Amino acid sequence: MLRIASYPEDSAARMRAEAKARLEHPGYALTGYFYRSAVVYQTDLEQILYRSWLYAGHTSQIPEPGDFFQYEVDEDAFIVTRGEDGVVRALVNSCRHRGARVCEEASGTRKTFVCPYHGWVYGTDGSLRGARHMDRQGAFCPGDSGLKQLRVFIRHGLIFINADPDAGDFSLALDRIDPALAPYELENAKIAHRQVYRVDANWKLALENYLECYHCATSHRSYARSHSIKEIAPNVEVLRAALWERSQRMTGVEGVTRTFDGCYDAEAVFGTSVWNNRYALFDGFQSASQDGKPVAPLMGQFRGFDGGAGDFQIGPLSFMLNYPDHCVLYRFTPRGLTATDIEVVWFVRSDAVEGRDYDLQTLTWLWDVTTQEDEYIITRNSAGVNSRFYEPGPLQPDFEYIEIRFIKWYLEILAGSTAP
Repeated sequence: MLRIASYPEDSAARMRAEAKARLEHPGYALTGYFYRSAVVYQTDLEQILYRSWLYAGHTSQIPEPGDFFQYEVDEDAFIVTRGEDGVVRALVNSCRHRGARVCEEASGTRKTFVCPYHGWVYGTDGSLRGARHMDRQGAFCPGDSGLKQLRVFIRHGLIFINADPDAGDFSLALDRIDPALAPYELENAKIAHRQVYRVDANWKLALENYLECYHCATSHRSYARSHSIKEIAPNVEVLRAALWERSQRMTGVEGVTRTFDGCYDAEAVFGTSVWNNRYALFDGFQSASQDGKPVAPLMGQFRGFDGGAGDFQIGPLSFMLNYPDHCVLYRFTPRGLTATDIEVVWFVRSDAVEGRDYDLQTLTWLWDVTTQEDEYIITRNSAGVNSRFYEPGPLQPDFEYIEIRFIKWYLEILAGSTAP
C-alpha cells in the first residue's frame, strides 16, 4: 500500500468545508485532499460504504450447508456462509470475547468456527455454541454473544450485504433493471474465473476510472476495437439504432434493450445505485473476445447474438458487462486509504465445461488485458493527484457524465447536505 503524508490539522469540520468548497465548482474533478485525508476515508467507510448494498459473492460459491467464503473490506472481514438450515448469512469475523478472527481460510467448508485464542465455538449460523468456564461469569448470556451479522440480500444468485440495519430495500431498485438483467439467469450460472488486481490508489480513483470512457480510446486499444462506447454518442448513433432494432429479434429476449438510470444522484433509496443500458459492439464482433467470435455457450434465455453488450451498475461499487455468452462483474473494494482491490469475475452457464465449451484464456483475455491497463493508469493518476501542485480541471461532459454525478452525490454527503 502506498504511504503518503497525512494532514496534521485534519478534522470533520475541515472535511465539510472542503466538500462545500468543491460543490461551488460543479463539473470539476476532486482535489487531492479527498484521496489523501484519513478523516475523509473513515467517513467514506462509515457514512457511505457500510450503509450501501455491496456485492459479496455468488451462491455457486456456497452450494452446500457449511460452505463459506470471506469478503474483506478495509480491515474488516465477513464470513459469507450457508448455515445448516440452508440460510445464507454474513458473519463478522471477530470473536465476541476479545475480537480474534475465528476463520482464516478464504473459503472452505466448516461445521463450526472456533476462535484460536480462547476456544469459543460458533455455529455456521453465528450462534455461540461453547465458551469455556464462562458460566462462572454471572451476567454472561450465550444467546447475546453470537457473531455479529450483516443484512443479506440475494437476487439472481448474486449475494449483497449491508452493515446498516436500517438500510433501504434493495429489491425496489433491482426491479427496475430486471427486465434486462434477469434473462441472463445468473442464478443458473457459475464462476469460471475470479481475479483480484491490487491497485495502490484510493478507492475513488479506481471507481472514477470505471465510470468514464474518456480514456478508453487512448488507454484500452483492444477494448476500443470492439466496444462503441469509446466513441462520442453522435458518432455511433446509426450503429446503436441498428442494434436496438435487431436486439430482441436476434436474442429472443423481450426487454433486452430496456434502460434505467437510478445511480448516485438519481437513487430512490440510499446505497442502491442501479443503472442499465445496452450498447453496440462494432461490426464483426459478437462477444468480448480477441477475434470477436463467441467464447462460451449462450446464457440463460438468450437464443442468439445481436452484436451488443449489457451495461449494468448494481450497487455503488459493483458493475456488470454482460454478453449473450458470458457475463463479467467488476467490484471495487477499499483495502486502505491508498489501496483498492479490483475484482473481476467471469460467469458462464453452470453446465458449461472448461476445455469443451470454453477456453479459459480466450474467455478472460479482453478484460484481463483491460484491467491490467487500468491498474497502470490508476496508479499514475494516484501519483499525480498526490502532488501538492495538483489542480483539478474540468471534466468532459459526455464521457465523464456519470463521474460528474458521482462527485456531486459524494460531496453532498460529505458536506452534510444529503444524509444517508
